[in-house]
Amino acid sequence: MDTLPFPASSVSGRTPARSVSVIIPTFRRPQGLALAMNSVVAQTGMDDVNLSLIICDNSPEASARAQVAAFAATAPIAVAYVHEPKTGVANARNTAVAAAHSDFIAFLDDDEEAPMAWLSALLATQTRFDADVVFGPVAARLMDDGVQYPHYFEAFFSRKGPDASQAIDVYYGCGNSLIRRAVMPANKPFCTEHNDMGGEDDKLFYGLKAKGVRMAWSAEATVFEDVPPSRSTLNYTLRRAFAYGQGPSFSAALGHKPLTCLGWMLQGVVQGLLFSAIGGALYLMGSRDSAPRLDKAARGFGKLMWFPPFKIGFYGQALLRANAPGR
Repeated sequence: MDTLPFPASSVSGRTPARSVSVIIPTFRRPQGLALAMNSVVAQTGMDDVNLSLIICDNSPEASARAQVAAFAATAPIAVAYVHEPKTGVANARNTAVAAAHSDFIAFLDDDEEAPMAWLSALLATQTRFDADVVFGPVAARLMDDGVQYPHYFEAFFSRKGPDASQAIDVYYGCGNSLIRRAVMPANKPFCTEHNDMGGEDDKLFYGLKAKGVRMAWSAEATVFEDVPPSRSTLNYTLRRAFAYGQGPSFSAALGHKPLTCLGWMLQGVVQGLLFSAIGGALYLMGSRDSAPRLDKAARGFGKLMWFPPFKIGFYGQALLRANAPGR
C-alpha cells in the first residue's frame, strides 16, 4: 500500500464531538472523482465534526495520485491518498478502511455527488436512532436523454427506501452509508473473494446484522449517481443483473451451505424461466415494460449459474481488462 498522509496543515485544532472519514474508492474516473471530492468539502453543518477525506486509488499505475495531491493542497479539510495496486473492490475498501481512524466512516462512490446537507443528515439519523450503520437514498442521473427505457434505468441505478427516516432491519449497499468504525471487523472487513463480482458489502452487512448492530435509514441523505451512456443499455444492466443474481448463491457456496445454495438455484430456475417468457413476449411487442421483466429473468438465471465459467466480473481484474489500452 502506497500512502500520502493527511496534510498536517489541514487538521483543525479544535476538539470536535466526533470524527468522520469519508472514503471514496476510485478507478480511472478523474471527472467523477473531482465532482465527488468537491461535494465532500462543500458539506455544511460540520461545526462539531472533525471531517476528513480518504481517496483509495485502485488503478495499478496510481493514476489519481497527482489529482488528489493537488486537491489536498487547497482543501479546507484533511485529505489522504492511499494507493491499492491490487485491483478489486474489496481490496480498495479494505485499504481505505485501514487508513481511517475516525469514529465513523462514510462511503461515497466516485460516480456520486453528495448535496451539501448529505453528511449532516446521515449523522442526525445516526444520533436519533443511536445507529451503528445508516443508509441513504441514491438518485440516478442519466447522462443520455434518449435512452429507450428511462424509467427502468433510473430505477436500476437508484436506491429507494422508506419515505421517512427510521430504524430498519434490512441493509443496502455500501455507497452512501455511514458506519461506526468500532463495529467493523478489525482486519479486512470486506471479503476479497468478491473482488471481481461485487457483493462484498452485502456480506459485511449480513454479518453485522447477524451480530445485532443497529441499522437506520436516512430519507434526507440523498446522493446523486451519474450514469454514462455506456451503462444505460440493456446489454450492460442485464449482465449486471445476472451478476447480482449470482451473489446469494455464490455467498452460500462460499459459506459451505450447500442446501441454501441449492435453494437459491431452484428459485433461480423458476424465476428465470417465468420472467424470460413474460419479458421476451413484451420485448417482441415493443413494450417498455419488457426491461424490468428481463432484468428479473437475468437475476434468476444468475442464481442458477453462479459458478465458472458463468461468473461475471465488473471489478478487479475484469475492470482492468475492460480498461486495457486499445479497448
